[in-house]
This record gives sequence, C-alpha cells and structure tokens, in this order.
Amino acid sequence: MVIAQEKPTIATIAKTFVSLEEYRAIAEISEERYEYCNGEMIVMSGGTATHSRIAVEITTCLNISVRGTNFQVYNGDMRIWIPNFNQGTYADILVVNGAPEFNGDRTDEILNPLFIVEVLSPSTEAYDRGDKFRKYRSIPSFCEYLVVSQTEPYVEQYFRLEQGDRWQLQTYDQLNQVITLESLKVELPLQEIYRRVSFVAES
Repeated sequence: MVIAQEKPTIATIAKTFVSLEEYRAIAEISEERYEYCNGEMIVMSGGTATHSRIAVEITTCLNISVRGTNFQVYNGDMRIWIPNFNQGTYADILVVNGAPEFNGDRTDEILNPLFIVEVLSPSTEAYDRGDKFRKYRSIPSFCEYLVVSQTEPYVEQYFRLEQGDRWQLQTYDQLNQVITLESLKVELPLQEIYRRVSFVAES
C-alpha cells in the first residue's frame, strides 16, 4: 500500500499492481526504467556497452539524415504510450513525423511514433520480435520497424504495406549493405550502424 500523504516510491508500494499515477510518479524519480501494462510494472534490463554504442550510432546517423525535414528523432528516454493495451513502453530510438502527439497533458509519453528501432538483447529478443511488435502495430502512425542484433551484423526491417496490417520483411547481414528506410526516405548503411563495434568470432 502507499503511505498516506507521501509521494509514492518503489519502497513505499507493497503490491504487485499499481495505479497509472503511482507508476508515473515512480518513473519520474527511479534510476531504473519500468514499463507499465494494465497496472503491472515491469523492470527493463540494463544495456551493454555494445547496445549503447549501436543505439548512439543509429541516432546520430538518423539525426544527420533527417535534418531540415519534418521528422524528429528521440532516444530511449521517451516513453511510447499504446492506448489499445493501456501500456507505456520504451524503444531504443523512435521517429515522429511533424509535431509529437502527447498522451493528454504528459510531455513524456508519445502517441504517434512513425519509425521505431530496437537493439536486441538476450533477455528482450523474443519480446521485441513478438509481443512488443504486436502491440506497436496497434498504433495507427507506426509503419516501420528495425530490429538490430548486437552480436553480429544483422538487421531485420519491417515495413507496413498499404493493405491493412500486412508487413514486408527485409533482412541485412553484410556490412556493405545499405538499408533504405521507407518511411523516412533516407539510407542507413550497416557500416554506420556497427561503426566501432567489434564482433568476436566463435572458435
């Protein structure tokens, strides 16, 4: 239960499920990041140096590529709100077209991502490819998704086709390949994604 008259913290909540207001108060002060789904708080695992390096390189490349356009790039600090699932979650990178649409009077929950990037981790790979992607697809503005490996040069690109919820998949596994981002009309070379990333060959 929450101690009366105190701002809720992780320590003061002694229940599995919390209200959305309690979750938001915790998210504002916690050093850890939590997803929220229908009253449940789910801690997000920390990233590796390689994970961070890849996310930074993609963010840098996208920022340069869309400069002077209506596209805006955000890093993993911005929460995505998915109304159909009453869920707040985080992506490694997201891009919106034009002005961001916020959830009510919030300035930390975006409703209109166009393009989302997830850098895979062993603990999140199945979720990022499966249930999380399924929930992202319920967002009307969302039309392109990159799933990026951090253990090998490998990227999956999903792009929504005009016919409803049909998606096209394209894979890339060579450093000399270039991804054409359909939603942004820019190119993203794998060499830029994996700049200064060393892969250890298996013996």
